Amino acid sequence: MFPYALTIFLSAFLLFLVQPLIAKQILPWFGGSASVWNTCMLFFQSLLLAGYAYVDRSVHRLNATRQVGLHATLLLLSLLSLPIIASESWKPLGDEDPILRILGLLIATIGLPYALLSTTTPLIQAWYWRSFRQAVPYRLFALSNAASLAALLGYPTLIEPFFGGRETAIAWSIGYAVFAILCIWVGWRSISAPQRSTSIDNDQRPADEHTSIQLSSSHVAQDQEASPSLSRTLSWVLLSALGSAVLLAVTNHLTQNISSVPFLWVLPLALYLISFIVCFDRPAWYHRGFWGVTAALSLPLMIYFADSLALFQVSGLYAAGLFAVCMFCHGELASLKPHPSQLTRFYLAMSLGGALGALSIAIGAPLLLSG
Repeated sequence: MFPYALTIFLSAFLLFLVQPLIAKQILPWFGGSASVWNTCMLFFQSLLLAGYAYVDRSVHRLNATRQVGLHATLLLLSLLSLPIIASESWKPLGDEDPILRILGLLIATIGLPYALLSTTTPLIQAWYWRSFRQAVPYRLFALSNAASLAALLGYPTLIEPFFGGRETAIAWSIGYAVFAILCIWVGWRSISAPQRSTSIDNDQRPADEHTSIQLSSSHVAQDQEASPSLSRTLSWVLLSALGSAVLLAVTNHLTQNISSVPFLWVLPLALYLISFIVCFDRPAWYHRGFWGVTAALSLPLMIYFADSLALFQVSGLYAAGLFAVCMFCHGELASLKPHPSQLTRFYLAMSLGGALGALSIAIGAPLLLSG
């Protein structure tokens, strides 16, 4: 598992590191307003969704050799984008639409590298499943969230205070080149390696009737052919959307209405990632009754105290409430995960839900609500 795990960890670390890195480069050019960051988040969410759609289509439509060959070609092409330093030609002149200019800048600077990084977690898991047919790869998703958390906490504490933006961008670009080579090697390794079987940890067994792994090859084949039902797919989208919407709503409220302390931006996202790590690494730790009741009680409490401006009064409440809601949503997602042959559909649905949840808060709420 080590080369697969290393590739996923490095990709997730770079993926979360590039977001504040590129935002720091361009925020001063466009005034540093919240709308600039929301535009960046919209770009990141959209590219993540596109990346997951690409993985799902390539895994189900291409054979192993063509799949790896296509991805290796894209990775080599993406190296032409390095280093990821925004060109000053993208600076606004004052009379153009800033949103379109920001999107164009992001596409030109980090578009292909970011899109390929976003594909890594589901793609490497699919490759891992192809080589180890009876080793459920969902634990690697928890690892990717742990790497994202490390980047989230490491950038403001260990990188930003000691290194300039240009030096960090060059170091990131070197790390990306290493990742690209590693990913290509793992892809070809997954083709050439004979299919093997490894034991499955009881905690990692999927929890529904379509996903129980059978030792009989005939049962494995039956499980591989089972496609998720429409109701299950909609459940994946809805649960992911709820977690994403509450994350962005709580973050916006704390940073815009309570205080602009940077830690209040990091804390909600860290709790969001931790809930993913817990639910997918140790599914047995999720108890529906406890987290369901806690989430149901937390939401009205957060609404009741929404008008309070006392930072230390409400920050703990909102942190606990957000974590409870995310634990419920992500715990239910973990319990509904499908057979590994359908994992790319699972991640695509989750990505779609995350994008819809973010859009509901970033765009839908300001248009539909008065405050």
